[in-house]
Amino acid sequence: MPVETPSLLITDDDDGFRETLRSVFEPWRFRTLMAADGEEALWIVRREKVHLALLDMHMPKLTGLDTLRRLKEFRAMLPCILLSAQLDETVIEQARLAHAHSVLSKSLTVGQITAAVLGALRRTYAWRG
Repeated sequence: MPVETPSLLITDDDDGFRETLRSVFEPWRFRTLMAADGEEALWIVRREKVHLALLDMHMPKLTGLDTLRRLKEFRAMLPCILLSAQLDETVIEQARLAHAHSVLSKSLTVGQITAAVLGALRRTYAWRG
């Protein structure tokens, strides 16, 4: 399924981090959607066309991992990238079992996050942007 203009859902309880990620991807002409927690992310994915979700691990209400698991219940093919400031082997394994596309440490560079997002879009949708 070719995608012309990808929609990227950025889910993080840190407004500044969400805005930073938006500023990274909007020049790529991505449509960016923002959620402050996992429940809001679920609500958005049920109502909007979302091609990829970035999920912070540590959020109120639902963790990024809980959100990922729930998203996969009704959008199994949606690529999700889990982000965490406190990454360990347990989180990585749980994310793998929940079918996360990838897991990244929040001490990441612009190059790392864009490579992960672009790679996920290319593999999932044969996107060529």
